[in-house]
Amino acid sequence: MLIQKIIQELQNIPEEKLAELYDVIHYFRLGLNKETAQPRTPRLLTAQLSDAFFEPLPEEELQQWERL
Repeated sequence: MLIQKIIQELQNIPEEKLAELYDVIHYFRLGLNKETAQPRTPRLLTAQLSDAFFEPLPEEELQQWERL
């Protein structure tokens, strides 16, 4: 059974990494809920993007996104 395989894999993950794994699973599940609630309509971007759009975010801002 697939759930048992997942549980076996979880048992081999170090304790200090479980919080990261929880975040992945939690946000994955939340994303599944959004997919069913709000289907997205693909369309072209009409605005111009500045070069700043492609620059990496500062570390402080990245940390704020990770807390969401």
